[in-house]
Amino acid sequence: MASPNRSQSDRPSIVRPPSLNPLFAPVESLPGIGPRTVKLFAALAGERVLDLCWHLPSGLIDRRYAPSIAGAEAGRICTLTVRVAEHRPGRTTRQPYRILVEDDSGAMELVFFHGKPDYLMRSYPPGQTRIVSGRVELYDGHLQMTHPDHVGPPSEAEAIMRVEPTYPLTAGLTQRMVAKAVAAALKRLPTLPEWGEPNLLAREGWQPWKESLLAAHHPHEAADLEPLSPARRRLAYDELLANQLALQLMRQTMKRARGRPLEGTGALLARLRDALPFQLTGSQELAIEEITKDMAGPERMLRLLQGDVGSGKTLVALAAMLTAVEAGTQAAMMAPTEILARQHHAKIAELAAATGLEPLLLTGRDKGKERERKLAEIESGEAKLIVGTHALFQESVVFQDLGCAVVDEQHRFGVHQRLSLSRKGAGVDLLVMTATPIPRTLVLAAYGDMDVTRLTDKPPGRTPIDTRVLAVERLEEVIEGIARRLAAGAQVYWVCPLVEESEDSDMIAAEARYQVLNERFPGQVGLVHGQLKGEEKDAAMQRFLAGETRLLVATTVIEVGVDVPRATIMVIEQAERFGLAQLHQLRGRVGRGSEASTCLLLYKPPLSENARRRLTIMRETEDGFVIAEEDLKLRGAGEVLGTRQSGLPETRVADLASHGDLLSIARDDAALLLTLDPELTSPRGQALRVLLYLFEREEGVRLLRSG
Repeated sequence: MASPNRSQSDRPSIVRPPSLNPLFAPVESLPGIGPRTVKLFAALAGERVLDLCWHLPSGLIDRRYAPSIAGAEAGRICTLTVRVAEHRPGRTTRQPYRILVEDDSGAMELVFFHGKPDYLMRSYPPGQTRIVSGRVELYDGHLQMTHPDHVGPPSEAEAIMRVEPTYPLTAGLTQRMVAKAVAAALKRLPTLPEWGEPNLLAREGWQPWKESLLAAHHPHEAADLEPLSPARRRLAYDELLANQLALQLMRQTMKRARGRPLEGTGALLARLRDALPFQLTGSQELAIEEITKDMAGPERMLRLLQGDVGSGKTLVALAAMLTAVEAGTQAAMMAPTEILARQHHAKIAELAAATGLEPLLLTGRDKGKERERKLAEIESGEAKLIVGTHALFQESVVFQDLGCAVVDEQHRFGVHQRLSLSRKGAGVDLLVMTATPIPRTLVLAAYGDMDVTRLTDKPPGRTPIDTRVLAVERLEEVIEGIARRLAAGAQVYWVCPLVEESEDSDMIAAEARYQVLNERFPGQVGLVHGQLKGEEKDAAMQRFLAGETRLLVATTVIEVGVDVPRATIMVIEQAERFGLAQLHQLRGRVGRGSEASTCLLLYKPPLSENARRRLTIMRETEDGFVIAEEDLKLRGAGEVLGTRQSGLPETRVADLASHGDLLSIARDDAALLLTLDPELTSPRGQALRVLLYLFEREEGVRLLRSG
């Protein structure tokens, strides 16, 4: 795999199969897409022809209902065969242009606002027969059709009288424009070699890839639009297979690369255990056992450590790092933000004090001589435990002998980035941690190359969080309650969905809420949001952590990892706007000490059914894994981790909530394939290489070539 510091052009040359080139052409190469609309199409689907092919219909219009004029049902889409009787232009440009049409059963009017007479005369020549299709309406006791969707001579009847797909749109594009562009894109579909497993294809009754994609764009009934339709299941399977194949090629490459056994003496770990004022949970003990066994083995460790908020992941990670140090190497932990890196450093320093080791902190803020000193300590091996941000990726950071890399909050990093830190040494063991509970199917999709450990117990001493759901009308009552708790010494988070108020949104802004609360509690209120500079954000967090401010108004920037044990109240305003996983992460900022904590979910009625369900689940359980599975059912995989930076491969067709069974089949299929044909050189293997390119998993082919 390419080094993280190399440019795209430095990577091994990857030549896409020529058969796919028409699909990767720019979208403006299609007829009818010009300088005015190219940006709209790029925003709607993407910049390539292929992106339009993946832009599947979301609805349909059935134009097969073809009654006579007298038999036409008002309110329905009708396709009528009519004679053009008379043009009736409006007396002024403000009046509609009307055309009288008739058949043997009766007559009706076609109505056009701002109609162009020349165009209408050409399209509806008097005395000629025309096929018109559109919605028939009853106006002032008479039937009429306003702006027919289609018009053509009788020879085009078959083309008009069909089931017509409708597509998701963006402002500035019409159904006709998008349908025309998609049709042009589909004409470029090549016939590709079959990569599907023959028995599976037969069992599912699936057509080849090209025919399946065409079928998905030409639904005959509503069921054809569903994720479980045969065409969409076939396309979803292809996408999941490409993803699983790429992940397992990554795993195969990592496992094939030279690892080394790291066997600790157990001395540092014993000192850590002796200094702890509590017993490790059963989950922590099992996790440490699995990790130590991995590290002692000849292959590189590739393990995901999943733990709910407050389950004790940092302690398990430190145990792995100490094992590496006992074996004579260095260990590094990388966090996605400076706030988290500093927090991890402080926590590890406190825990590791009993071992005699002092962790070194390296962030992008280190400059000049201080930075040079730290880099020298890392390169000489004087620094055994290193904590930092992505600054640890940089070329200037040279380790004497890195044995173990820990990556925290992996879903903030990309899937290939997780390997970048491990390339800083020879056969580096990799432990990835996440506090975002992820459903099992999503673990498979995003982390198919890793072994998985779950921490399911919470450390002793943690008290349950009292979660209450309140209508926003009780806001003043909530503020009164906050005043009493602040007077008693508590600290409070107050989370809002947006930074500043917008005309497009009725969401309460963080800055507006800050103004209100700061007037009520002068000098006690802080503000943190994503638009602040890093230094300002860190300073505001530090003031809250130190107790200088007692009430912190924030957006979701505080969602991950921030640890303020004295904070015992979390208010989430307009909680109905947040996803379950996000609500759970935010609630996890309180309940981190021994004091009773409260989470208040304020909502603005009326609630949708989904929003009501989310808030009910939050009230009923604190189990992040239960919440994650429910979130998957309610929202689908695309949003479950809260942001696009989820580390999940973006899917074009596959919906993991609907296609979980296909994910398991794809994983098993990919594993068997690579056992039988590790270099993908067989006829099916060659077809699978095309599949990797089609779904833009070229990294898999690169691994084959460099492996």
